[in-house]
Amino acid sequence: MAALLDRIPLLQSILIHLGYVISSVPLGFFMGVFLGILLSRIPKLSKLILPLLSIFNTIPGIVFIGILFLYTGMRPITVIIALSVYATFPVLKNTYAGLMDVDRQYIDAAKGCGMSTVQRLTQVELPLAMPTIIGGLRLSTVYTVSWAVLAAMIGQGGLGDYVYRGVSSNNNTLILTGAIPAAILAYALGSLVDWLQKLAVPRGLRKGGGNH
Repeated sequence: MAALLDRIPLLQSILIHLGYVISSVPLGFFMGVFLGILLSRIPKLSKLILPLLSIFNTIPGIVFIGILFLYTGMRPITVIIALSVYATFPVLKNTYAGLMDVDRQYIDAAKGCGMSTVQRLTQVELPLAMPTIIGGLRLSTVYTVSWAVLAAMIGQGGLGDYVYRGVSSNNNTLILTGAIPAAILAYALGSLVDWLQKLAVPRGLRKGGGNH
């Protein structure tokens, strides 16, 4: 396998790029769900935190990676930390929005049945919010494929190598060599999330599920 990768640099770049995505998206997902739940429990705090996070999210990825680079060095972990942080935002916002949109009557009914706070969250609120949460996961996944291009800026490989080499040399072929596999990867992983949604979310709760 190693010999094959040496002979096909593009395949090696695709696997490195994919490795960054599958390492950072799950971390971002769990952090986003945890923080989204936390903020939904403290609405007053969320009015302060969410705008601050939105401002942070506007910081260019290369700036954030550059700052991390000063502390963690030129290593893959630098890329994974940066991508995990950025992958958190869509999931966090969707988790918060999904939980806040749960109809109060369902929560009151759960209380009437004697459910504890944790039971209401895990058995009522999260299942009802799951379509929105999965929507955040899909956005996070697709965005992370594009953000992972930044790994090349600190010499950590991936499809960004082709994109940046193509831009610096004005070579459209190199740009497309990196951009097309990245687009295919984003589509494939987005479709995988859609498939996971069908497994995790009852049909009646899926987005558009009630229209079929």
